[in-house]
Amino acid sequence: MELSLAQWALALLLLAVPLLYECNATFRYFCKMAFYNGWILTLAVLVIPLCALRGRSVENMKIIRFMLHHVKYLYGIRIEVRGLEHFNLPEPYVVVSNHQSSLDLLGMMEVLPDRCVPIAKKELMYMGTVGLACWLGGIIFINRKKTDDAIGVMSETAQTMLRDNVRVWVFPEGTRNHNGSMLPFKRGAFHLAVQAQVPVIPIVMSSYRDFYSKKERRFTTGRCLIQVLAPMPTQGLGPEAVPALTERVRQAMLEAFDSLSGELSPGPDPPAPQ
Repeated sequence: MELSLAQWALALLLLAVPLLYECNATFRYFCKMAFYNGWILTLAVLVIPLCALRGRSVENMKIIRFMLHHVKYLYGIRIEVRGLEHFNLPEPYVVVSNHQSSLDLLGMMEVLPDRCVPIAKKELMYMGTVGLACWLGGIIFINRKKTDDAIGVMSETAQTMLRDNVRVWVFPEGTRNHNGSMLPFKRGAFHLAVQAQVPVIPIVMSSYRDFYSKKERRFTTGRCLIQVLAPMPTQGLGPEAVPALTERVRQAMLEAFDSLSGELSPGPDPPAPQ
């Protein structure tokens, strides 16, 4: 039986893809990122009917966390968490974390406390199945382009935290930072903590440079360290204390980031024998 031109092309493609995947790191990077995003979309489809049974609720974050927890194994990423005892607080709190890439989702799902929801940009809500899953999980959406709207959401969030014992997770850099450090922090999360008079708990994820680099188009297996820092109280603080609180938290997180990332860096070569 003779093969058509289209069948030959398909056969060549099926041969070329695994060869390119093994031989070309850039091609492998794009394949891994495409699968990562596609798998998240697929998991969202599975999550939606489970979460819909309860409706929009912070308790649905347990389902989302469970469904995403295995993704790290697919990519051979080992995550080590330290300081989980700092979550043992009876009252609500604001979690702040550094933001390096979409892979932060893996670290978040590793340590996400009970009754904790992220604050995310409003555009995420319109991303099809992912947006619907996030909405059902109780994620709080803000319009970063409209300051008045964002302030109103934050004020409402402060009341919800206290009324319903909800914790929130914020990326104070406001956007992803691929440069191996931290951008200046926006103050919204800290205004929220001061307004609600709840502690700030910083979380630091070590640099991904061991296994991931968007600039270099590199995505391999590797190790990530996550440190939950001690809560920083806001009881008795007013709006005028927010700038100092913001800088104090950022400095503590920078020091932890450098320390954790330093642990993952290869040490100096041993001296040559005499």
